[in-house]
Amino acid sequence: MSFINYSSREINCKIVYYGPGLCGKTTNLQYIFRRMNPGDRGKMISLATETERTLFFDFLPVSMGEIRGFKTRFHLYTVPGQVFYDASRRLILRGVDGVVFCADSQITRMDANLESFDNLRINLREQGYDPDRIPLVLQYNKRDVNSLASVSELHALLNYRNVPEFEAVANTGVGVFETLKGIIKLVLIDLKKGGR
Repeated sequence: MSFINYSSREINCKIVYYGPGLCGKTTNLQYIFRRMNPGDRGKMISLATETERTLFFDFLPVSMGEIRGFKTRFHLYTVPGQVFYDASRRLILRGVDGVVFCADSQITRMDANLESFDNLRINLREQGYDPDRIPLVLQYNKRDVNSLASVSELHALLNYRNVPEFEAVANTGVGVFETLKGIIKLVLIDLKKGGR
């Protein structure tokens, strides 16, 4: 849930990147961090294992200008993709304003995508959110690898809500900022309506 600080005239929103292990959640945040003006972003905090997989979360605060005289800051988090970190996933979802579901486009990862998406819905419910109403965009990442599922297959598998969807190659930046802008737009619309 957005935090509004009236004394500093600042709105803070939380966006969580969710998806199966090795789908590109951290790569999205790393690309955003590298490409943003240092004055518009904070430090990137990343807790990773020795094999470079995210253990707990990545955190990147991003300033996005003003809305009605309030400075807006988006705090971007990722969840660990590995199933045995489910308690961490639930913790990171607390206070979420919007979700980017990052799907791995490889055909061999369709079961992992579906399992992670179902897990997202369960964890949102456990945190008191309606999974059918929370701002959500889908990112179909790794569009540059062999043996891809088609966008229509991914859409049929995951996009029952008909939310915005973006094709991406996060390690080169293709679709990364489009995805971020897509979720920010939905979060701001939700904020103006008064939230869920």
